[in-house]
Amino acid sequence: MNLTLYVWRQGGPGDKGRMERIEATDVSPDMSFLEMLDEVNEKLIREGREPIAFDHDCREGICGTCGLVINGIAHGPGERSTTCQLHMRHFHEGEVVYIEPWRAKAFPPVKDLVVDRSALDRIIEAGGYVSVSTGRTPDANTILVPKRDGDTAMDAAECIGCGACVAACPNGSAMLFVGGKISHLATLPQGKVEAAQRVQNMTGAMYDCGFGNCSNHYECEEVCPKKIDLKFIAQLNREYQKSVFQKK
Repeated sequence: MNLTLYVWRQGGPGDKGRMERIEATDVSPDMSFLEMLDEVNEKLIREGREPIAFDHDCREGICGTCGLVINGIAHGPGERSTTCQLHMRHFHEGEVVYIEPWRAKAFPPVKDLVVDRSALDRIIEAGGYVSVSTGRTPDANTILVPKRDGDTAMDAAECIGCGACVAACPNGSAMLFVGGKISHLATLPQGKVEAAQRVQNMTGAMYDCGFGNCSNHYECEEVCPKKIDLKFIAQLNREYQKSVFQKK
């Protein structure tokens, strides 16, 4: 099938940027969206034109590196999938497809569809880990965890840090991402020791990076490829309130 693409092109962070029309021809419905972009780039290179810059790595929906706004939807129209898992069978002959990068204050543009998402790394560096010294690796059953807590922690830990929640939020909020990371550790015995300090440090880093507050649009959960539940934002708020009272 043949498609008409309107792709965001931006030479660098200081450039104004623009939408460029590009024709994608002979697209197989079995291609992934990124494979389609690969084919388009090969054509552009043969024509002596600048290829489209976009992020990718594992192409298996694991790493969270890929991330595009496709026809106004973060990661595109696929259900519970990243951009690399989206296949061209979701589109139709002659369809017009708009492709844009994540747009958020905390994700400054780099080039074309590539943005700098290192702000998420800085949030993790602020406390998204357990630093308690445990000595040698303990046996798996040394610390017993109730099944319900284990299931909740695993659900929260599914977040791959792709940033789709930020891109979809009108306020550019990262609270679903932070809520997942906070809830994952705060639910487990190993993470409770530093829970108060962790939530203070990570939320502080979140605001320092320029992310907004949750605006209750529910778009974050809708576009999340791992369907991280909004209940983790509520748990983030509870953990923060607890940390404030502990300080007093």
